[in-house]
Amino acid sequence: MNKLVTSLLSLAVVAGLSGAALAQETTPNGAAPAEHAEGATPHYPLMHPKHEHWTFAGPLGHYDKGQLQRGLKVYTEVCAACHSMSLVPFRTLGALGYSDAQVKALAANYEVQDGPNASGDMFTRKAIPSDHFPSPFPNHEAAAAANNGAAPPDFSLIAKARGIERGFPQFLIDMIPFVGGYQEGGPDYIYSLLTGYDQQPPAGVQVAEGTHYNPYFAGAAALAMPKPLSDGQVTYDDGSPATVDQYAKDVASFLMWAAEPHLEERKRTGFMVMVFL
Repeated sequence: MNKLVTSLLSLAVVAGLSGAALAQETTPNGAAPAEHAEGATPHYPLMHPKHEHWTFAGPLGHYDKGQLQRGLKVYTEVCAACHSMSLVPFRTLGALGYSDAQVKALAANYEVQDGPNASGDMFTRKAIPSDHFPSPFPNHEAAAAANNGAAPPDFSLIAKARGIERGFPQFLIDMIPFVGGYQEGGPDYIYSLLTGYDQQPPAGVQVAEGTHYNPYFAGAAALAMPKPLSDGQVTYDDGSPATVDQYAKDVASFLMWAAEPHLEERKRTGFMVMVFL
């Protein structure tokens, strides 16, 4: 037991020193230090994603169906031109508050490949609720060729596949059930990335031709995707602000739902278990 305690204390000390070193290597606004821009190895993202307030955060978090419907609208009118959601069937949209008729009508806006038919040929048809959101490209190579060599990722699990890791001491708090449990790194990252365009790269940061600077991108200082959202691009039926900030929050929430549609049930079950224990 003493050895275990000693080991935990040692890890905490090391993590604390690492956290202090990291704090010294970042500027107050979360940007990378100047020496990285002058030739040292940079650390990406250059700026840490913003921490937003989400209805689904915390042990009693829940999805805002109105926000999810707005996010779906942003996805279908903007994101679906490049990004697929191959693991998400149309029928699951009923959980967002849509009727069966509405789900069927939305699915019919897409075409999917089916077959073979009696002649052995593949054919296209209108999608039905049991189908999944299709890709706008026939294959990965075609997607890359149409997007400056970078194939747009599938959005089915993007909110869980992308995210940020919090350092010491936050990660210790996050490990405590129903106290921490920070799981919003993906939506925070998506929101920050979508609102992180229109900034000038700092001195020493090289932006390759055909790419676009974004300090929140986790892979480099710039990415192939140009700014996808602009004010007034999507008209909301409920009168919500037609701004980039609102679009980014709504589509990030929708993508979180797509990646974890049973979040509410999981949290309710966990809460009941903790109360029982």
